[in-house]
Amino acid sequence: MRKISAIGIGAGDPEHLTVQAVRRLNETDVFFVLDKGSEKQDLTALRQEILDRFVEQPGYRVVRAPDPERDRTPDDYRKAVADWHRLRTDVYENMIASLGPGERGAFLVWGDPALYDSTLTLLDAVLARGNVEFEYDVIPGVSSVAALTSRHRTTMNQIGRPVLITTGRRLEAGWPADVDDVFVMLDANCTFSQFADTGLEIYWGAYLGTPDELLLSGPLSADLAAEIRSVRASARSRKGWIMDIYHLRRPTRS
Repeated sequence: MRKISAIGIGAGDPEHLTVQAVRRLNETDVFFVLDKGSEKQDLTALRQEILDRFVEQPGYRVVRAPDPERDRTPDDYRKAVADWHRLRTDVYENMIASLGPGERGAFLVWGDPALYDSTLTLLDAVLARGNVEFEYDVIPGVSSVAALTSRHRTTMNQIGRPVLITTGRRLEAGWPADVDDVFVMLDANCTFSQFADTGLEIYWGAYLGTPDELLLSGPLSADLAAEIRSVRASARSRKGWIMDIYHLRRPTRS
């Protein structure tokens, strides 16, 4: 039976890897890598750095495949994501089929595989097709949420209060009810700006755990919102891509 591992590799620092992740790396025969194009070669390079640094067993293989293009401005967002997932499922199925019957393959997943990542969904989709037999396990990793809070030396929650992890697209509809701490991912539109000067605090970070890491925080004034937008735009222009996250907090009395 083929075996697959989804290995969380942390938010950008190779030292985020757990002992469990390093052990699984050294039990893997084939590593699968989706090529996201020349602009995002940093992401591929980090994965290779992890292999060079932690894999002690010689003879492993790396199988690369181009990541299908995704429509970033769709009329129907859910349909666009479904179409993209179908194309990626094709890619995953072909890569997994390249494994020998007794081999183990692994996907090196940015952050934690359970948080805003499609790897587990795609593995289940391949299994549901029934064309390739395999079993898989999941190795947790340091999430971008954990990296952000540690770098800003803050907590996810306030005493006895709930936490929400959401997307910029969802936050655009307004501040969620009965929540004081909101972590926002996948927000190309800097939705935090619409909450400037409303008494919130913001903790923002980009390229967490990498040499290019950027951090800004403080009371969310219009000036700070503008500064974050400017820094973000400049960084994205310089590198060709950006991966960022932020935490909005409505302070409460303990």
